[in-house]
Amino acid sequence: MARNVVISGGGTGIGLAAARAFAAGGDQVLLLGRRADVLEKAEVPGARTYAADLTEPADVRGVAGFVEREFGAVDVLVHSAGGSGLLEPDAGGDDPLEAVAHNWTVNFRLNTLTAVLLTEALKPRLAEPGGRVLFLGSIAAYRGSGSGAYAAAKAGLHPYTHDLARQLGPRGITVNVVAPGYVEDTEFFGDAMSEERRARLVEETSNGRAGTPGDVVETLHWLASSGAGHITSQIIQVNGGAERGH
Repeated sequence: MARNVVISGGGTGIGLAAARAFAAGGDQVLLLGRRADVLEKAEVPGARTYAADLTEPADVRGVAGFVEREFGAVDVLVHSAGGSGLLEPDAGGDDPLEAVAHNWTVNFRLNTLTAVLLTEALKPRLAEPGGRVLFLGSIAAYRGSGSGAYAAAKAGLHPYTHDLARQLGPRGITVNVVAPGYVEDTEFFGDAMSEERRARLVEETSNGRAGTPGDVVETLHWLASSGAGHITSQIIQVNGGAERGH
């Protein structure tokens, strides 16, 4: 039976790969993202799209209304929207504290607030039993991210996941986080990835390779399956062992 799958950040990277995987299995998919042009170019057979800034409550209410009209219930909710803020405008000016405040605020809005607002808006629509809520976390929540802002924003999803799992468990809904390490073929790093840094990140893995969107998608797809119905409130590492370090 076809499921209704909502994917934020569905126009690129892991979100797009996840959308294609769910659609290939016969599911009805809704892609969410800020850039309408990117969503329109996404090649996902049969998928619907809705452009919205998920950091804005008014936009999220629009998404919820669209979902109610077009889907009714949501079987799988995948939160792939996020980023390190590299693609966002900088703070401007020379004040270092202003720059810090800007960086932390941007990361919180992109990675935590988007997930929380969308979840809260769609919570009444989650299928019961059998609903699935899946967050994209990060290895950075365990190892840091340089400035700390991105790592802290992703780490903030952990307690929210545990609270949601307890809250939604009686309805037969599971809530989990998938935490990737370095994944190639996404927009995450922009133009900031040097060959030296890439080599170092690959060397940190136990299996000696970079991750791919497909690695993460296979885990998401499994957690969304009926076979994973007794798995909830977990952070699943998908990083080739890099979280353990060397």
